[in-house]
Amino acid sequence: MPKNSKVVKRDLDDEVIESVKDLLSNEDSSDDAFKKSELMVDDQEEKDVDVEEGSDVEDERPAWNSKLQYILAQVGFSVGLGNVWRFPYLCQKNGGGAYLVPYLTLLLIIGIPLFFLELAVGQRIRRGSIGVWNYISPKLGGIGFASCVVCFFVALYYNVIIGWSLFYFSQSFQHPLPWDQCPLVKNTSHTFVEPECEKSSATTYYWYREALNISSSLSESGGLNWKMTICLLAAWVMVCLAMIKGIQSSGKIMYFSSLFPYVVLLCFLIRGLLLNGSVDGIRHMFTPKLEIMLEPKVWREAATQVFFALGLGFGGVIAFSSYNKRDNNCHFDAVLVSFINFFTSVLATLVVFAVLGFKANIINEKCVIQNSEKILKLLKTGNLSQDMIPHHINFSSITAEDYNLVYDIIQKVKEEEFDSLGLKSCQIEDELNKAVQGTGLAFIAFTEAMTHFPASPFWSVMFFLMLVNLGLGSMFGTIEGIITPIVDTFKVRKEILTVVCCLVAFLIGLIFVQRSGNYFVTMFDDYSATLPLLIVVILENIAVTRIYGIDKFMEDLKDMLGFSPSQYYYYMWKYVSPLVLLLLLVASIVQMALSPPGYSAWIEDMAIEEFRSYPTWGMIICISLMVLAILPVPVVFMVRRCNLIDDSSGSLAAVSYKRGRIIKEPINLEGDNTSLIHGKSPSEVPSPNFGKNIYRKQTGSPTLDTAPNGRYGIGYLMADMPDMPESDL
Repeated sequence: MPKNSKVVKRDLDDEVIESVKDLLSNEDSSDDAFKKSELMVDDQEEKDVDVEEGSDVEDERPAWNSKLQYILAQVGFSVGLGNVWRFPYLCQKNGGGAYLVPYLTLLLIIGIPLFFLELAVGQRIRRGSIGVWNYISPKLGGIGFASCVVCFFVALYYNVIIGWSLFYFSQSFQHPLPWDQCPLVKNTSHTFVEPECEKSSATTYYWYREALNISSSLSESGGLNWKMTICLLAAWVMVCLAMIKGIQSSGKIMYFSSLFPYVVLLCFLIRGLLLNGSVDGIRHMFTPKLEIMLEPKVWREAATQVFFALGLGFGGVIAFSSYNKRDNNCHFDAVLVSFINFFTSVLATLVVFAVLGFKANIINEKCVIQNSEKILKLLKTGNLSQDMIPHHINFSSITAEDYNLVYDIIQKVKEEEFDSLGLKSCQIEDELNKAVQGTGLAFIAFTEAMTHFPASPFWSVMFFLMLVNLGLGSMFGTIEGIITPIVDTFKVRKEILTVVCCLVAFLIGLIFVQRSGNYFVTMFDDYSATLPLLIVVILENIAVTRIYGIDKFMEDLKDMLGFSPSQYYYYMWKYVSPLVLLLLLVASIVQMALSPPGYSAWIEDMAIEEFRSYPTWGMIICISLMVLAILPVPVVFMVRRCNLIDDSSGSLAAVSYKRGRIIKEPINLEGDNTSLIHGKSPSEVPSPNFGKNIYRKQTGSPTLDTAPNGRYGIGYLMADMPDMPESDL
């Protein structure tokens, strides 16, 4: 056919369209969805639409309004509460500045490569986690369902923490702050300080008694805490309203929820550096303890933190990237978001220990004053001689250095009877070595430090509003990891699914706002995600590198990005990352087996925390959480393996196979044994029944660009073929 002949080309196009119509007219009525999507072939060049799953109508997939909005969404999802209250604790516990070495090493080995992998498959296939892994291998389709289950478990208790933050935020608009001092109790004869508060501290008492009104054990429910129930409802309403329109609604909120925490952290850092003792805290934090860095436990905890900090395995990363254009540079995104996450953790660590250094300095000053008064009493009673006190020491305005000098002298002179004197060593390092994390850091230690700030209510409002925004950013990604795969797979309305999901989660979440709810939060945090997510990510790696094929995946990346990714990723994905993940899985199982399963219960009478083992029914819940989270993987595998679901049922996978083989098998392209679209090799799929076959044997057809999931992927090979010889029809 002459290449420049418009008349001949139009005739060919008409013949092609008629051929397609003849072909489709012989399909079964059950393939109606397939017909409608295929008849839109000639319009693909005009619109980049999404018809990959055989939907009833040509459904345009939502897209991010801008690259900045997408980056902020990924940053908001990956940067969460763990960056503020987990990373500083691990840094302090595992060698200070030396901890950054194993963390950065593991970020390069497993963090960035696996984050890049999830971004790439989501962007390439443009589906949620269920659709992505179903395409690559239907037998591993359970990976996506497992991710959804884990996301749901995490969302249940994560939003409770947002509810706690909302409660503290609402209580911060008063001066003095309600947790500034212990409450007084009045009776008929006199007024006294609340005993539980006097034995602990004002902030500790407020957290356990006023906020949580906590019971003494997991078995003691105590009924609902109505203050926290209202806060939990408010948190779920916020999440529902933000997510109800998908990225169209949540994307706009990202500008505030993702950026505001950085404004607050910078304000706290500047304010903290101006406080007395802040430099001591930062110096203590980053003083490297190189001997600790060689311990295996440090590397295990660093690997775990890298893994969870980036949100690997949750499905949120895949869901967000699925709304990108296919030519987006996701490699740049992976590196950028990973390092933003890392530097956010370092920034949060600076802030936390600047403030804790200030708090330690205040506590140390009180210690010096109290013990100096003891020394003066001992001097008056004659238990200590005035001769042992240096002449320049003035007890009325004694410094910490002078006190420690006197303390050392008395300890040497009165070596035998020193313990009976009741003097304490007042060292800032001793206070800073008291490692706290999680709720203990956010709702006790940090809130106590803020009570000593000038204009403390303002800083309290800023801090808890920051926690709310950090939590919401992570919740958006977590809920997206549930909603997007289900909408893509089962074609339900996103608005209805979002409302139902949030309502069900709120009702189940009522167990976390009982008086014993904090213990259930600990249980879910320890057992619902760690092992299941590690297994999910290991299977993700295997699915791409072994089942789909690492060489083919690298070719797809080249086609999608426009350049070949570094061979570094090839070796990381194929050898190093799976090995490190397996070691981490084994280490986590061993650590879980060696650690007695239990929780820290608050004992009201003694005002202390006491470790208690889970009851039998509690252990059953812990095991059930892990089993339910990973159960979809073997179930889906067995269902596919035993062909318990009929491929002609119109399911997602069936439609994909049918469309793939109808278009691709007659053409018989070489070297395309499997693809991200088909999920099966052509040899595994039975030959289609065309009825009246209108195609002749192709003897001279030109080579076609059939890269899986290309811009016009899914086997739409007849959309643009102006140079096809006339004899081929």
